[in-house]
Amino acid sequence: MNNPKKALVLGAGGFIGSHLVKRLKDEGYWVRGADIKKPEYSQTRADEFILGDLCDKIHCHKVLDVPFDEVYQLAADMGGAGYIFTGNHDANVMHNSAGINLNIAGIAQKVGVGKIFYSSSACIYPEYNQLDPENPKCSEESAYPAAPDSEYGWEKLFSERLYLAFHRNYGLNVRIARFHNIFGPNGTWRGGREKAPAAICRKVAETKDGGEIEIWGDGKQTRSFLYIDECLEGVRRLMESDFTGPVNIGSEEMVTINQLAEMTMKIAGKKLSIKHIVGPLGVRGRNSDNKLFAEKMGWSPNQRLEVGLTKTYEWISDRIKK
Repeated sequence: MNNPKKALVLGAGGFIGSHLVKRLKDEGYWVRGADIKKPEYSQTRADEFILGDLCDKIHCHKVLDVPFDEVYQLAADMGGAGYIFTGNHDANVMHNSAGINLNIAGIAQKVGVGKIFYSSSACIYPEYNQLDPENPKCSEESAYPAAPDSEYGWEKLFSERLYLAFHRNYGLNVRIARFHNIFGPNGTWRGGREKAPAAICRKVAETKDGGEIEIWGDGKQTRSFLYIDECLEGVRRLMESDFTGPVNIGSEEMVTINQLAEMTMKIAGKKLSIKHIVGPLGVRGRNSDNKLFAEKMGWSPNQRLEVGLTKTYEWISDRIKK
């Protein structure tokens, strides 16, 4: 392909970022990846990978030194409930992630980029709309009055507003999506930063038939989980559109955490008991509202949770066996 489009993926060493690099390469892009680390579970497909801390503005100037056609800003200090909701990492989460976005927004505007995508989160939605696990409200307009349940959510909301301000004041061509629990192979599955699907897959894979696994809380809290391939399809459709957002990218198949565990046991062919223990939980209920995305893009995710969970369980089970 002559003169392919050039894309920059920030956070290319992470789960979603490493998959996005592959997707862009498959579409014919020339891709530069940047992160503080390279992908842990696979070789990067990036044409060029720059290691370094994106909190450092001088380093960011080296990473974003030309007017890329597309920039994807996924870099953040993040993790699952065991990292985000303990409160022990709040200062780092806010300082590091906000620092990255302040650097990137300013440099992208000065260098001039075709489009820039920012990955926000469902964690920006108000806790008061997510107290009923059966009927959470997560439509885009419900974000205000703001009341996220974590500093992670507050930082994401601030950075949404940062990019939108650069869009209004400087014409920065922005796209913003609020991710809802993205999961799949090649993601963190141990160590404390893993999210619920990976944590449960690991626990089930490590436990012998007839054994017991632990679940934080009563397991009746609800969530929806989106497989990585559908997440990337949503991102690419948003980038190809003329819609700025913010818009949800997530699944509408809501399950309890107990149901997620039972589904994983079924995939594994195991009968296990669940012991409910005290642990960080986040909001009581959360589910993606896809009406706006479907209206703007003419598409919405439709893969059943069990399909992606099967692929994820098999990948994690293979890691444990090695």
